[in-house]
Amino acid sequence: MNFLTILPMAVVMVAGTQLVAAVFLASADRPRAASLGYLAGAGLVVTGGVTASWSVTRAIKINVGVGGGRAVGSRIDLVVLALLGVLAVVVFLRRHTTGTPRWMSGLQRASPGYALRLGVLLFLAMPTDDLTMVTVGTSAARHGLPWWHLLPFVLLTLALLALPLLALLLLGHRAVAVLPRIRDWARQHSWVVSEVVIAFFVVLTAADLLR
Repeated sequence: MNFLTILPMAVVMVAGTQLVAAVFLASADRPRAASLGYLAGAGLVVTGGVTASWSVTRAIKINVGVGGGRAVGSRIDLVVLALLGVLAVVVFLRRHTTGTPRWMSGLQRASPGYALRLGVLLFLAMPTDDLTMVTVGTSAARHGLPWWHLLPFVLLTLALLALPLLALLLLGHRAVAVLPRIRDWARQHSWVVSEVVIAFFVVLTAADLLR
């Protein structure tokens, strides 16, 4: 496994409410400032989340030592498989709850500070994000990947969240037609893509376990 393997999990991080919120912020009174604040908040949480799980798993491997390395590696794979199973169930159960929450109507007037807090709280409060961050950090540490290999995952997560802002910057007034399409896709189909990505990661982890 290398850092390219964990990149698809970034799709799971942003699917649904997270991307819908990014669309609303890109349509706010101060779209650039609000969107950048939102990205900053999300970046803090994602970086902290994957770093924490990577650090804990790495510490466990070091404490076990070389002699028990194979056994602890298998146990970590089992934990990752369990996390992926729970994540798949959570995504499936939430597939019909990705509509527009009432509180999003207030994002039109969101300040950068409010958007930053939203990014932090939204990514902390979402079970799918919490499970994904733990899975990614644990998997990276289990395979001996250095910490910086987590950065492409964080950057891709932020890049996907930035799509509405990029559409606004590149298309200008034409983004008015594009942004609702991004929002509607995130509502209706993102859970399917998430399940496919999770299944892909399950196959990779199971293959490691059977070696």
